Amino acid sequence: METEDRIFINRAIELADRGRGWVNPNPLVGAVIVKEGRIIAEGWHERYGGLHAERNAFAKCTEDPAGATLYVTLEPCCHYGKTPPCTEAVIEHRIARVVIGMQDPNPLVAGRGIRLLEEAGIEVVCGVEEEKIREQNRIFLKYIATRRPWVVMKMAMTLDGKIATATGNSQWVTGPEARLRVQEMRRDLMAVLVGKGTVKADDPLLNCRLPQECRQPVRVVVDSRMEIDPACQLVKTALQYPLIIAHTARVDEEKSALLKAHGAETLLCKMQQDRVDLEDLLVRLGEKGIDSVLLEGGGELNEAFIRHHLVDEVWAFIAPKIIGGKNAKTPVEGEGFLRMSDALELREVVTEAVGKDILIRGKLNV
Repeated sequence: METEDRIFINRAIELADRGRGWVNPNPLVGAVIVKEGRIIAEGWHERYGGLHAERNAFAKCTEDPAGATLYVTLEPCCHYGKTPPCTEAVIEHRIARVVIGMQDPNPLVAGRGIRLLEEAGIEVVCGVEEEKIREQNRIFLKYIATRRPWVVMKMAMTLDGKIATATGNSQWVTGPEARLRVQEMRRDLMAVLVGKGTVKADDPLLNCRLPQECRQPVRVVVDSRMEIDPACQLVKTALQYPLIIAHTARVDEEKSALLKAHGAETLLCKMQQDRVDLEDLLVRLGEKGIDSVLLEGGGELNEAFIRHHLVDEVWAFIAPKIIGGKNAKTPVEGEGFLRMSDALELREVVTEAVGKDILIRGKLNV
């Protein structure tokens, strides 16, 4: 039975991933209903506010699920939210056995769903492929515990560590395959964050440009004194794609009113050393329900996030190019660490080829 349980839970994990980019800040959840060794239904959490994986699976049953086994990656919910409790559906459909990947850390659930199922006479097994599911839901697990977003620092650089030439030219460091992966990251994470320097230098749009339908990220600009040009692409498209400008108290009210008239939202943050307090910014973004941030900043902003230990994960795309130049920009600037022993080292490192480029990714804070 253990081997069979792993097979069907792994199928549920595959299904859960189909909700990526659509369900935030909820977790990715997949469900499989098996009767007499046959899959009779599958489902996953498809959209935020929509039916949960279990109810989607029940709606697709090809036969009566009474006496079947439900495989679900996360403990079924037992409270009323945007949808009714999934434990009620499990009991109503007379499921005999439930195999759960991991317990839900949400304080509204946290083992209560399992207890309700057991009290109804249902056999429950929990903890099958839990490490895989924790990795799949690392964003949700941090957010539900801290109410702060998971921060992914993305960088694209040449083999000699440059993000642009000495003249500032940066199109394109990496190839089309790597740039496609970045668009997928924008789809999967709830916000894209840059500094005012990036806006001034590149005038980016920062939207997700995948050909298929996708949820657009909230665009966030760290701009302490609100110096952003109202004529830039970000502001001109603020009614089309959400835009937040994070600033401190020292701003021009007339400029603020102009930006708001264009559709931008201004976000007052605490000040630290005459700049936006980045930790306070993340707290405020979390309060807005933003569970994840893609940091696409320049070297100074990246260094500030690193220095304050605010980066959870790093994705570094490395192109097989050499441009040289002592004045050419690098991904992380500032003073940096003065001793090699102080350097931050990635954990759980994964490398892969992306077209002609190499992607190195790993975790920092977890």
